[in-house]
Parts: sequence; structure tokens; C-alpha cells
Amino acid sequence: MFIQELEPVADSLGLSALVATLPLLTVLVLLGAVRMKAHRAGLIGLAVAVCVAWLAYGMPLGQTASSAAQGAVFGLFPILWIVVNALWVYRMTVRTRHFDILRRSFGRLSDDPRIQALVVAFCFGALLEALAGFGAPVAICSVMLVALGFDPVRAAVVALVANTAPVAFGAMGTPVVTLAQVTGIPLDTVATVVGRQTPLLALVVPLLLVALVDGRRGLRETWLPAVACGFAFAAAQFAASNYVSAQLADIGAALAGAGALVAVPGARKPAAEPVRAAVLTGVRSEDLDHDDPRADVLRAYAPYALIVVIFSIAQIPPVKDFLAEATRTFDWPFLNVGDPAGDPVGGNVFSLPLVSTGGTLVLLAGVGTAAVLGVHARVAVREWVATVHELRFAILTVTSVLALAYVMNLSGQAATIGHFVADAGSGLAFLSPVLGWFGVAVSGSDTSANALFGSLQVTAAEQSGLSPELLAAANSSGGVLGKMISPQNLTIACAAVGLAGKEGDLLRKVLPWSLGLLLVMCLIVVGQSTAVLGWMLP
Repeated sequence: MFIQELEPVADSLGLSALVATLPLLTVLVLLGAVRMKAHRAGLIGLAVAVCVAWLAYGMPLGQTASSAAQGAVFGLFPILWIVVNALWVYRMTVRTRHFDILRRSFGRLSDDPRIQALVVAFCFGALLEALAGFGAPVAICSVMLVALGFDPVRAAVVALVANTAPVAFGAMGTPVVTLAQVTGIPLDTVATVVGRQTPLLALVVPLLLVALVDGRRGLRETWLPAVACGFAFAAAQFAASNYVSAQLADIGAALAGAGALVAVPGARKPAAEPVRAAVLTGVRSEDLDHDDPRADVLRAYAPYALIVVIFSIAQIPPVKDFLAEATRTFDWPFLNVGDPAGDPVGGNVFSLPLVSTGGTLVLLAGVGTAAVLGVHARVAVREWVATVHELRFAILTVTSVLALAYVMNLSGQAATIGHFVADAGSGLAFLSPVLGWFGVAVSGSDTSANALFGSLQVTAAEQSGLSPELLAAANSSGGVLGKMISPQNLTIACAAVGLAGKEGDLLRKVLPWSLGLLLVMCLIVVGQSTAVLGWMLP
């Protein structure tokens, strides 16, 4: 058995922590300063983590390689298994032109650009985040807003800011699933705490969106639909994450928010011409005036309805238990690690949820989608293969980052950093969301930030007397606010609306909102760590 050490370098916690941060610093510098491609930075960071584990921490090279392999496998299944199948469903809707029908359907809900921003960027963007994440909502919603007549810069800013509240439960709950895996905290517990933090953002973001679209006039004239949308979204996200399923949290929230918008009196009233003239400064797509048959509209919504139905059925207790029977749990080969006290760590055992995982359920929905949209089986398979090819660099990035995180966690590097950070004491509650924000700002992924810093947050919390569940959740909740300023998301937004090379201009527009909302989240976590808001926690 390899026993983790907290102070392997000169018996000094400070020096050991400095050495342990080398893999993270390598990735952050290569991404942020050198601007290296994420998959290359991840692989180099992984190599540094392996060297630190082997040379500084004394972890046998075989066990180091085995821990990296476990992280890579977890990155492939269940994480990328979800993303690939979700984007496969989207590609089939684009190929059959049902996505265009969906876009026109949204345009007919209201001609008020402020309401359109809420429907497309906030509600539909949340649904896309729930299904796929990893930049897809920003790209797709930006294009849709430009087609509706939005100025490209405004469309990109709105899409980026809207992509906050749903991120922690995106890609069928992948970020919180990863957080639970690397911290050893049960998924239901992690999801419950995150579900008492991010819904508070949902109360603010819709108001912020209408202000971004139309300034004070937008707030004055459309505050009621914005509040109704935000409240319904927040309530549904809280209820689903706490009492139903983390995988369904964003789907339920997106549908509830859209339903509230439709139900609010006046939300579908035509906008005054001065408003439209001031806001819609772009070129409106001519095909928006095309009338689609009702059957085609229903088929355009069918893929998302199928996913909702299948995931809902999978949460029925007897069905859930039946699907869970296919889960395989086994000792990971060539891995035998003990914590500093000599007790075996949870990473020695690996669980493989073959059927109950979100990716398999989305795959089933994809098969149903192909049947409903009339996609031939051969074409559907080609689209799936094309999806994998499109995501090849993202696959390499995610697997390398997860492998790096597992090496750091199992060798003891994360524990060393956590013990060192714990010296911040009560100030750790304020800094905890900042760490998650920083991780997502650099990596572009809440999943990656949770893999990198989740275990560290738990270790620091245990050493400082704070709640491990609270700080683990704070890492994910703070991380969602770094999404809008990550280089990857900025590049995706600019490319989608034809603003290539304007990432710096876009960053200057969204950075103040990212920092402002981060401060709000930091104060929420500080309050939840004390009696002021401690009653909010389970």
C-alpha cells in the first residue's frame, strides 16, 4: 500500500504545497499566458503531475499511471458519454432542419427583443446546458439571437451572461457528478447544497439580461416577466436538485422558466416600435416569417420532450433500482492507496453505472429522436461518429484534466494544498467560490474546475472546521460565474456571431458582471457558513 504524505518535501508543509501546485500552475500558465490549446496544456500538466507524484511524493510509477488511467476512464464514462450523445441529438435536429423550425417557433412567442432574450438565452440556453453544456448553449443561442435581429455583440454578451445559473447542473449534472466522485461526498448531498446556492443567481440573471438588452427602460417595462421567469427557474432548480434528481434540475428549471414567461400577462404583447428599432440593430433572418406546419413544430420539440420523459421515468424508484442493478463496482487494478492515517481511500474502488448514467439515457432518447425525425439508421450512426470527431480535442482535454486531477488526489498533492490553504481559517468561506471561479475562467469547464479543486476544498474545510459539503458546493457555484469570461467561451461566442478576434472587447463587457455576481456568491457562502444563512443548508 502506498501511504500519502502531507509534507514530503523537506518535512515542510509550505514547500510541499508549493511543489504540489506545479501541475496546476503549469496548466494555468499554458492556458492563460502562453494561450496554448487546452488539450495540449492538459497533457503537459498531466506529465508534471505524474513527475511530482513519483519524484516528490514517492508514489510508485505503476500506481501513478493507474490513477491517471482511472481519471481518464471517468472522463470518458460517464462524462463524455453524456456530452457526445447530447450533441448527437442536436446534430440530428440540425440535419433535418427541425432546429430551424424550433428557432422560428421561439421567434413567434414574442416579438419583444427583451422577452426573446429571456426565452432564447436564459430558458432555451439552460435546456441546452442541461443536455450538452461545454460551450454549446453560447454558440447556439448567439446565432439564434442574431437571426432574430440582435446586434452580434449584444447577442454574444446576452448569451454569455445567461450561461451562468444552469452551469452547475449542466450536461445532465456532470459537474456535480464529478464533484461527488472526486470528493467522496454523496451526489445527493452535493446537489442539495449547490441547489441552495445557484438558484439565488437565477433570481438576478433575468433582470440583468433585460437591462443588457434595453437598459433602464427594459427593467422598467419588463421587470415582471423577468422576475416571474427567474423565480420559476429558481424554484424548479431547487426542488429538482433537492428532492428529485440532479440530472433533471436544469431541464425542469428551463421548462418552468419558459412556462412562467408564457403565463405572465403582457409578455407576448407586441413591443413598441421605438424599442425594436433601438434594440434590433442587426439583420433579421428572412425565414422567421415562414409558417411551419403544426406537425413539424411538434417534431422539432420532440427530442427534448423525449429526454424529459425518459429521465423522469428513470427516477421512478422501482425503475431507478432496476437500472442501478447494472452498475459494476470493482477494485481498480494496480491501485492500493492509503490516506496519511493508513486507511484505504475511496479511489481504490471504481463504479461503472452502465445503464443508469445520463449518457445511456440520452442515447436512448437519441434513438427515439432518429425515429421521430425520420433519420435513417445509417445516417444516425454517421452523425454519431461525426460528433465524436467534432469533439476529439474536447475529449482529449477532459480525459487529460481528469487524469491530472486523479493523480493529484491519489498521490496526496491535493491534500497537501488543502491543508496549506486551510490556514486562511474563516476567510476560506469567502475565498472558496473564488477558487472555483478561477478554475472555470481558465479551463472553461465547471466539471474540470471541480475535478481540480473539489478534493482540495474538502481537505481545507475539514482542517479549518468548516462544512466540507458547503465548500465543495461553493467551488461549483462560484465556478459558474467564471464561464462567461473563459477564453474558450469567449472564442466560441465570437466565432458564432462573426466577431473573430474581438474576444478582448467581449471580455471587457462581461467581466464586470462576472465579478459582481461572484461577489454576491462569496457573500452567500460566507452567510451560509455562519448563523446568518446557515439555516439554508440541509
